[in-house]
Amino acid sequence: MQMLSLVDLHKRFGDVVALDGAGFNVEPGRIVGFLGPNGAGKTTAMRCVLGLVSPDQGEVLWNGATPTQPDRLRFGYMPEERGLYPKMKIREQLVYFAELSGLGRSAAAAAADEWLERLGLTDRANSKLEELSHGNQQRVQLAVSLVHGPDLAVLDEPFSGLDPLGVDSMAAILRELASAGVGIVFSSHQLDLVEDVCQDVVIINRGRVVLAGTLDELRNRSGHRFLGVSVDNQPWSPDLDGIETTTSAQGRRRYVVDAGTPIDQVMARAMADGVVTRFALEPPSLTDLFREAVGR
Repeated sequence: MQMLSLVDLHKRFGDVVALDGAGFNVEPGRIVGFLGPNGAGKTTAMRCVLGLVSPDQGEVLWNGATPTQPDRLRFGYMPEERGLYPKMKIREQLVYFAELSGLGRSAAAAAADEWLERLGLTDRANSKLEELSHGNQQRVQLAVSLVHGPDLAVLDEPFSGLDPLGVDSMAAILRELASAGVGIVFSSHQLDLVEDVCQDVVIINRGRVVLAGTLDELRNRSGHRFLGVSVDNQPWSPDLDGIETTTSAQGRRRYVVDAGTPIDQVMARAMADGVVTRFALEPPSLTDLFREAVGR
């Protein structure tokens, strides 16, 4: 059972503190959403995993030990920035990167053809990367990170620039890899997507992990409850201590209720204002949890 562990990572670039004691685990067969505001330390932490950045303090462990170079060949990395050759044909790139990761020539060629087919790019195999659309370039970048059959996939904004069908296709691939035992950690600003795809969530802010666990665990630990209320089939606007009006990711009005506020008190006030046509206690969304964790 091979597990990735980031333990008390610290990293400073001059006066900028990128990581300030960050740590979390990625277990085999689990998909971890790695979230945080811009500049929170996500990319630095990912680069520490790959050995591209050395932490000033702390360590990265693979199966309880410092990963060796052969271990890191079993990692797949998809950077947010393009890391491929724009004028090189995409099949040649896949074969080249598969060989760099340790596959023999014939195995690399077979793996390249398999991933071209899986991602719907077989008819573009001999196209140069620069000739592809942004979405198809993103697919090639994913294929490069997975072509060697890694045990761990570290993906920085893999869904960026994809249309809804591309998002569905990539999400299906990640689920398939996880079901085969691959550990996956990916960053994204698309919180509804993370909520749909991931089993585990890690939120980092200012170089520190401020929230980590399964989605159900994080919802249960939230200090707030969320109500959807309609009175006379209209949105309700109460004036009560301990209740705040907010908007869901879908644009619906909701109410944030402090954990100590009695729900029956809120119901009584709504009934006093008219006929209650909707009164639903809702779990916090990932967007709610994110806002609560980073204080924004």
